[in-house]
Amino acid sequence: MQTIILPEKPKIIKKEKSRAVFEIKPLFPGYGATLGNALRRVLLSSLPGAAITSVKIAGVSHEFSTIPHIMEDVVEIILNLKQLRFKMYSEKPVKIYLKVKGEKEVKAEEIKISSSIEIVNKDAHIATLTNKKASLEMEMLLEKGLGYLPVEQRTETKLPIGTIAIDALFTPVRKVSYDIENMRVGKMTNYNKLTLEIETDGTISPEDAFKSAVDILVDHFSLLSGILKTPEIRSKENDFKEEVEEETNKKEKKEKEENTLLFEVTRLNIPIRVVNILKTNRIKTIGSLVKKKEESLAKIEGLGPEGIKNIKRELSKLGLTLKS
Repeated sequence: MQTIILPEKPKIIKKEKSRAVFEIKPLFPGYGATLGNALRRVLLSSLPGAAITSVKIAGVSHEFSTIPHIMEDVVEIILNLKQLRFKMYSEKPVKIYLKVKGEKEVKAEEIKISSSIEIVNKDAHIATLTNKKASLEMEMLLEKGLGYLPVEQRTETKLPIGTIAIDALFTPVRKVSYDIENMRVGKMTNYNKLTLEIETDGTISPEDAFKSAVDILVDHFSLLSGILKTPEIRSKENDFKEEVEEETNKKEKKEKEENTLLFEVTRLNIPIRVVNILKTNRIKTIGSLVKKKEESLAKIEGLGPEGIKNIKRELSKLGLTLKS
């Protein structure tokens, strides 16, 4: 019977900054398209990232406006904001600010950010101020999300007056493409070699993006594999698992108790006077101590009720008792 041969581990055959080319081979006939298409869809739609989701510009009431002494109109400025890429270490939305004056080119590096945010493309162009009297002041909301989220799909409450919502491109992956070639395996010539090219925005490496996409697919298929089992099989598997865990716990507990019994009585947090009395009476280990009855210890000269009380207290901390 013919079996499906699993491929070798993926190899990176080319790497340039935020771009890498992966090679996966040999793949069973048809599996090149199966894996290539699945990985591409997940890479473009399901990896988390950060993007500006709204902006409030001083003196601007809507996006179809112009700002005095600024070359770009508001629509162009918003398009430039969409190109900004961030590393965000906070799960909650964060506000960032920009306030500049005078004749100059405004770049992303002039945005005021907190310690939980990092701007990846600091040289990105935002606007051009053409006069010494020019002023640009913006308040932007930075959020985390998945894939691409247009304004129309937002579910939050109505934005404050003057705040402009922005289509958010969260995905850190800029481009994914794949190519499939036939290759020989033994006498077969229709096995597949999958070449996958991944280009990111710099907030994540192509290797990490690839691994995240694979993990997402594995999680989904693992879940589907579990659903296909009948309730009876799942119940038997759970019962067996519980039995194994119970036996393991019993064994570990027994081994721990046996090791504890080998310890000398000096390991107990009892007065040195009591320790010396026990050793004088040939009770040197915890194992030999727990074999004694309380009545026997009471007969030992000098031990006394307080000494026995200390012994019982320390033994109970170890889950042990004197012989009943």
